[in-house]
Amino acid sequence: MRCVIARFPFDLTKSGVLESMKGIKPEPVTGESVIIGRRHYPAKQVGQVITRQDRRDFSTAEVLRAMARLGFTCRTLPETLPPRIESPLQRASAMLGTPVTA
Repeated sequence: MRCVIARFPFDLTKSGVLESMKGIKPEPVTGESVIIGRRHYPAKQVGQVITRQDRRDFSTAEVLRAMARLGFTCRTLPETLPPRIESPLQRASAMLGTPVTA
């Protein structure tokens, strides 16, 4: 499959990505990730390995789009929900905000 990452065209295949990532230890996932085999890799790490480019040269979205088109599972971190406020006093306090200490 032909895709463009960081303005450069790449001919990627699923087997080629699997081969490139073989033996690569996954870094801790702090954001978007790609599941390759049974491992979760950060999208930037995958992009760096398959393109041999610096991580600053491409976006996570470019890597996720290419990996999804190849059939890999891509994940993002779920947004955290605000804490549930139980009592009317807690609700009013939350609406006023937290006090600023100087």
